[in-house]
Amino acid sequence: MVEYPDLDLPDHPKLTHNITHFARALRKAGLPVGPGRVVDAIRAVEAAGFTSQRDFFYTLRACFVTRPEHRAVFAQIFRLYWRDPRYMEHMMAMMLPAIRGVQEDHAAKPAEKRASEALLDGITPDQPETGMSEPDEETQIEVDASLTMSAEERLRSLDFEQMSVDEVAQAKRMLARLELPVKPFASRRGMASHTGQRIDARKTLRAAMRRGGEMQKLQLQTPKPRWPNLVVLCDISGSMSHYSRMVLHFVHSVSNQKGAGWARVQAFTFGTRLTNITRHLITRDVDAALTAAGHEAQDWEGGTRIGECLHAFNRDWSRRVMGQGAVVLLISDGLDRGAPEALAHEMQRLHLSSRRLIWVNPLLRWDGFAPKATGIRAMLPHVDTFRAGHSIATLEDLAAAISRPDDTGEKARLMAAL
Repeated sequence: MVEYPDLDLPDHPKLTHNITHFARALRKAGLPVGPGRVVDAIRAVEAAGFTSQRDFFYTLRACFVTRPEHRAVFAQIFRLYWRDPRYMEHMMAMMLPAIRGVQEDHAAKPAEKRASEALLDGITPDQPETGMSEPDEETQIEVDASLTMSAEERLRSLDFEQMSVDEVAQAKRMLARLELPVKPFASRRGMASHTGQRIDARKTLRAAMRRGGEMQKLQLQTPKPRWPNLVVLCDISGSMSHYSRMVLHFVHSVSNQKGAGWARVQAFTFGTRLTNITRHLITRDVDAALTAAGHEAQDWEGGTRIGECLHAFNRDWSRRVMGQGAVVLLISDGLDRGAPEALAHEMQRLHLSSRRLIWVNPLLRWDGFAPKATGIRAMLPHVDTFRAGHSIATLEDLAAAISRPDDTGEKARLMAAL
């Protein structure tokens, strides 16, 4: 349970203006705050008064918070916005480690990260004075969530590994809006249809029995559409750390999208061992979801044992999550030091179990990329599609190509080089 913060509320004549900007910061941090709620909050504060710290905090929280997972984010932004010096120092320490006198002995929580990004947008380590003053002076905070089209276009093509802290935050917001739609495929089950091409014998005979055996009309049916499952296998080894974090933000967005078409989304991470993180991605708060997934995956930024991890997946999970023909996204650079024969065997098993196997490799960002590594040479023949995954633009291309069964990406060109 989140308690209200103990701080001295300012006596500002423009309370309505401050509450409006406070709501903008909440919206930037991911809370669904619209103009209607801002009006309700202003009226509620006017009715409740502005003399009690406890009443002011809970009045605003009642107006702006509708989900339990948003309470921690609201509390952190409230502390920052209404000038709690201790928390302002802590947030600035997290965003700007070079500021004098700030301690960094404390790992930031997901809510704190979102609060600092929402209120301190645009501040970089090269500009430590922007928006900052001494702790005892008044601090003016301006929030601007707008992005120009030219900035977004540049960010779309920028490599994840080359992004600054501010660009990573903007990229995560763009990934949250990115969709991964899929077309349904025809199943063996049928559904009634006046224009179907297949006779429904059971329904036709039942209709005839109700008329004394006289068959007046043939009942038709068409194949019932069915949406596949999506299975994501993400490499979290040291060479993939920058890319796997961004891809998992994208996977979290796909897991929580309604109407995308996927029956279920299953996610696994692997480095030196396989970890199922599916249950964590159900959490709507992306920071809390990935923090919980990181705590469970103890091999983050460690070594790589692709063959052994794929063997564990094929042995323990393949029948559970791919029994009805799932589309598999394999995110890895393919740099494995294990036996190539074993890796090729496990890749073949994975390919035969899946409806479609798509390999996303960030190494394709290099123009002169060639399949020279033994791990890549062992894996490449057993995938249906081989695509890049180092930027937002490449993930958008993946979303556009995932429903095209004939798409092979760069596989044909690289297979010719083997």
